[in-house]
Amino acid sequence: MKTIRDDRDVHIQYREEIKEKLQNDTFAKWLGIELLEVGPGTAEAQMTITENMLNAHGTAHGAALFAIADFVFAVACNSYGKTSVGLSVTIGYLAACQRGDKVTARATEIKRNQRTSWYEVSVENDKELLAHVSALSYRKNEYFVGTVED
Repeated sequence: MKTIRDDRDVHIQYREEIKEKLQNDTFAKWLGIELLEVGPGTAEAQMTITENMLNAHGTAHGAALFAIADFVFAVACNSYGKTSVGLSVTIGYLAACQRGDKVTARATEIKRNQRTSWYEVSVENDKELLAHVSALSYRKNEYFVGTVED
């Protein structure tokens, strides 16, 4: 029987395979989101706000900021190679941003146990914090990368 000894060891051993799998998110690609970094329980990504991402007031639509926040949350909670899905996401919008702004999102793991994990996500441009996110994921039993033998 194959088992995993430690999530961090899995991340280290399969880091490139994990990153390759997680950056193959077609929705994120469609939005122009670029995955910059994947660490154990962390992720960072960037996108440029385009004309198609603006709301009726000419500023970035909240859904665009939510999308990049949700993407880094997904990457961070799946960064151990174990299939994880979102259970709950709460976002607070703190400031508006404009077309052409480069937006960076960073997810950080706050707590993880066998079945759930909690994350904080910040979304900012080069001037200020645009949004703050708290997110909860459910960790399934399956790994989507190779496993370590007993």
